[in-house]
Amino acid sequence: MRYLPDGVQMKAADTYTIKELGVPSLVLMERAALKVVEAMHERKVDTSRTLVVCGSGNNGGDGFAVARLLQEEGMHAEVLFAGKETSLSQECALQKKIAEHMGIRVFTEIPQEEYTVIIDAVFGVGLSREISGKYCEIIHWMNRQDCRKVAVDIPSGVCARTGQILGTAFRADLTVSMACVKAGCELFPGKTYAGETVAAPIGISTDFFRRDPGVCFTYDRKDIPALLPPRKADSHKGSYGRVLMVTGSRGMAGACYLSARAAYAVGAGLVQVYTAEENRTVIQQLLPEAIVSCYTGYDPEQLSGLLKWADTVCIGCGLGTGEISEKILLHTLREADAPCIVDADGLNLLSRHMDVLRESRIPLVLTPHMKEMSRLTGRDIAELAADRLETVREFTEEYPAVCVLKDSRTAVAQKGKPPFLNLAGNSAMAKAGSGDVLAGVITGLTAQGMDAFDSACLGVFLHACGGDEARGAKGAYSVLAGDLIAGIENVLRKQDRGEE
Repeated sequence: MRYLPDGVQMKAADTYTIKELGVPSLVLMERAALKVVEAMHERKVDTSRTLVVCGSGNNGGDGFAVARLLQEEGMHAEVLFAGKETSLSQECALQKKIAEHMGIRVFTEIPQEEYTVIIDAVFGVGLSREISGKYCEIIHWMNRQDCRKVAVDIPSGVCARTGQILGTAFRADLTVSMACVKAGCELFPGKTYAGETVAAPIGISTDFFRRDPGVCFTYDRKDIPALLPPRKADSHKGSYGRVLMVTGSRGMAGACYLSARAAYAVGAGLVQVYTAEENRTVIQQLLPEAIVSCYTGYDPEQLSGLLKWADTVCIGCGLGTGEISEKILLHTLREADAPCIVDADGLNLLSRHMDVLRESRIPLVLTPHMKEMSRLTGRDIAELAADRLETVREFTEEYPAVCVLKDSRTAVAQKGKPPFLNLAGNSAMAKAGSGDVLAGVITGLTAQGMDAFDSACLGVFLHACGGDEARGAKGAYSVLAGDLIAGIENVLRKQDRGEE
């Protein structure tokens, strides 16, 4: 697990390190510069003719120190000072003075020379205004140059919290982030400007972020073994949960199959599908391991019996939005005693009855994509996408549920918990049925006794890793939803064998 702080959170950790732990700011600055140079050398970046573009703050101070270190190595380094003398931070002023004393050329006008690499050290994580004027002109010039491009901590112009572009932004091939990669470097569109991101340890303890439930985190594959529910030698199918999948209206057997199959793939012990009668034969043929119960209309007695049987419920995949489906959804949410995962049409129906959600007393996981989230909140998609983390935070502050906001960067939130941001996965997963698989994965993990928030985070990550495996096997264009399940199985098989 690793943290993805925003600018405010990172500054707080910086201040704690300097004032409470007593590590001088200049020491951190020297370490930052060393890590930038080290990262460039590891990637064989040609630093023989380097231009460092520096601002007036501590990010600029890092840049001056980078220029000095390269000069000491025998490289030709120059500095374009884009900031203002009157705005120099104490540390930046000192680093600038040292660079000048070492004979490094420092100038303020856009040069005519060509360089092998341009290093962006103009604005750090604290930028909150749109870039304009001379700064805008300089960044546009930097982006036009035909050479390698490296950003110090974060590309200038990328919002450290949201990933939004503040007027314009530097387009980096590599971003060397201090202590932690910033959330804005991983959220789109910021990710397209950050290029490869690498976290460089410089002495700022990431343990500091444990104190702040607002700092988001992510997983890497090496985290999976410790996150999976245990499989005991002395166990049986009942040990791993009874799942009820309330899925699939007439003609939507595929959603039933994919969600149920995914729940089995991550370890659920027993899955029962409750679906329209027309889907019975298809499901029995595709997934003989599942119990199949069917309805021809709304049967409250039958549904109540099934809800009492289940340890975990998943409702909504291919359910439809007609009158029967609506009655089934409301009955389920009002009578279920077990955790409930609500997806797809279940969310569309729920958007008509937000009072039911507000009054819920069972663990709930909602898995909306942006359009479904728009229906749930009544807000425009563009507004929701502008700050995904804030969107899920606000929603879970108002409603007692775990929210999985599906997008190119899926975010998971629950009131009182740090938000999770998924960085795995790829565009090959953008296919019909992918959401059904995710709902099934989260359901299967929840059925094995995992906390709703933990199962949502792990489920999202496993689903995405399965997508990466599927793309590796089939390429970017040919992946289908069923391939994601095969990919997830491959991920779990590797973990079982001790492979990454």
